Amino acid sequence: MTEPARPGDKTDPHPAADGAEPGRAGERPEPTMLEQMGGVSGLVYSSVPIVVFVLANSFFGLTAGIWSAVGSAALITIVRLVRRESLQPAISGLFGVGIGAFIAYRTGSAKGFFLFGIWASLVYCGVFVLSVVVRWPLAGVIWNFLNGTGTAWRRDKPSRLGYDVATLALAAVFGARFVVQRWLYEADYTGWLAFAKIAMGWPLYGLALLVVVWAVRRSDKRLKEIEEARVAEEADAEARLRLKFGQPPQEA
Repeated sequence: MTEPARPGDKTDPHPAADGAEPGRAGERPEPTMLEQMGGVSGLVYSSVPIVVFVLANSFFGLTAGIWSAVGSAALITIVRLVRRESLQPAISGLFGVGIGAFIAYRTGSAKGFFLFGIWASLVYCGVFVLSVVVRWPLAGVIWNFLNGTGTAWRRDKPSRLGYDVATLALAAVFGARFVVQRWLYEADYTGWLAFAKIAMGWPLYGLALLVVVWAVRRSDKRLKEIEEARVAEEADAEARLRLKFGQPPQEA
């Protein structure tokens, strides 16, 4: 038994429960767009192997540049593992650096380090454009799949149009990467190629993601309004039927 509170004692008007308060302590805040991209550290880490490769290649030759880039990418992965940060950006970066290093080794040219990323950009651009043509814009497909919200957005033409615009924005990013970096590759501007890869990487991708956020919010708002209108219409129809047959409305 607990002792009753005596006059003058201060009591907590909101006593803490044994478990976490539903919807409060038990919920984790939704990650921001920057956090999903790996945070500020992820943006910096993605640029380090490229800078290391160019510098090491300039001063010590291609072999040193290759091993320095791979080593820096592996070190970044270890650092993120030790700090318990998201490994997805680091592993993706390590994979890309490994392929680029292999191509540079096989071609015997420093610019070969960037060849995989150049052609990958063209493939991504084509896939995004094709998804719009077949009326399954990938921006909407991926977002709604990850959030488990189904395909209701496809039945709403304005929502699908918004995702078309977002998907084409992503396609434009990858298309611009291919055009610019391919030209620099053909012109043997390895240093500028590295600069373009960094400048047209996360910063440009972040701008496209802003269009995706706009499309998501626009679609969510429309689908919510459509659902509310459907519920109101069903309630109104039920009320008319009850009135017609003389049945009292059900109490809430």
